[in-house]
Amino acid sequence: MARRSRTKTPIAEQKPAVRKSNFDEVCLGYTIEEGQAEAIRCLQCKDAPCIASCPVMIDIPGFILAIKAGDMQEAADILGRYTNLPAICGRVCPQEKQCEQVCKLGKAKNFEPVAIGKLERLVADWALENQDFSTLSQSTQPKIGKIAVIGSGPSGLTVAGDLAKLNYEVIVYEALHDAGGVLTYGIPEFRLPKRIVKKEIQSIEALGVTIETNVVIGKTITMDEIMNEFDACYISVGAGAPNFMGIPGTALNGVYSSSEYLTRINLMHSYEFPKYDTPIKRSKNVVVIGGGNVAMDAARSAKRLGAEHVSIVYRRSLEELPARIEEYHHSVEEEINYHWLTNPIEYMNDGHGNLNGVKCIKMELGEPDQSGRRRPVPIKNSEFTIEADTVIEAIGQGSNKVLLSTFPELKLTKWGYIEADPKTGETSIPGVFAGGDIVTGAATVILAMGAGKVAAVQIDKYVQEKKQTPVTTKV
Repeated sequence: MARRSRTKTPIAEQKPAVRKSNFDEVCLGYTIEEGQAEAIRCLQCKDAPCIASCPVMIDIPGFILAIKAGDMQEAADILGRYTNLPAICGRVCPQEKQCEQVCKLGKAKNFEPVAIGKLERLVADWALENQDFSTLSQSTQPKIGKIAVIGSGPSGLTVAGDLAKLNYEVIVYEALHDAGGVLTYGIPEFRLPKRIVKKEIQSIEALGVTIETNVVIGKTITMDEIMNEFDACYISVGAGAPNFMGIPGTALNGVYSSSEYLTRINLMHSYEFPKYDTPIKRSKNVVVIGGGNVAMDAARSAKRLGAEHVSIVYRRSLEELPARIEEYHHSVEEEINYHWLTNPIEYMNDGHGNLNGVKCIKMELGEPDQSGRRRPVPIKNSEFTIEADTVIEAIGQGSNKVLLSTFPELKLTKWGYIEADPKTGETSIPGVFAGGDIVTGAATVILAMGAGKVAAVQIDKYVQEKKQTPVTTKV
């Protein structure tokens, strides 16, 4: 038997000097042979903690054992029982904070955890290349109900796929011209290729799911019409409304929200201008505000668009950085600069309404705030200026108000998100379920998928109970 390596099997990546000027995927993935070498490292724990730490409860030891045996079809079948988007999750799921964090091998001295995410990607990519979705057979039995899904992001796609497998007629309504939600408009090509997103969506459509784009619920179709036509509906419209700090100079030319900046690049292909007719500013000095994955995506995209200097301004330190550590390391390799413990206080005007600098102040960490992290406190007389012709604020998003403003009956939280039971997805209105970022605020793809799996079970239960309840008429 091959000896178990202490470290993860190395994985091929584009070299930093090459990739920082293109939008091709950074990580090139495992070969089957490399995947088998990594699969050997799995301890095949009987009480596998990795399963419990996965929001969709994938049988991780099971699919890894199939890789080890060289049975890729079996590995794909196991994954397919738990997740509808494995090729996406294998790329963007924060495994280091979930399944890999509790891996028993990684708890042993001088051992790294099993590369679970990279193995999931290997299997999912194999399935996308080797399975013909057009040949998938759909049930010939009459549909047992009709469900509307509002929003085609990871949560909506998960609900749709799971309910289609239960033989429901499912129609997904997407406001934009392409399906995928944040997977399409938010995550750059170099981290999540759109061909992968499209293939995963095709696999869900092959189950019988219908996706209708350019449909704005609340405008194109009312919620009253949805409630009358469908047995139940699931709202997963995300949290794409940009937040701004509101500091002086926010209205200057050159100040972007990360939502606009990344949507122009990812959904509207501005990085391929003039092949696609969406222009984007060609910047020289870019400052990105924030420390999450979105900030990394914006900074690394700006570098690829030709910016000479790209800096990330973050008000805490590296220890508190919320972004995936892999993305941080990739950004450093691509010559992204960091200003730690720094906060912008004003955007500077060149006298003609254009941005020409960011006035910042140094911070120090004080007592913990509500999040449990130490609160940044400004240091007096520590102001300095960073030259910039472009600023991208990546400080989070708010709830999508288009649908919510036309559906006042729906109970919201004090933050403006939909109030939904985390264990069922049920909202204040019977038959209306909700999940993903419109309930939690901006979170991860896999957590949105977890909410979708929970809701699918409850929607099925709700519809079946409703059909069994006898209708009584008043005499």
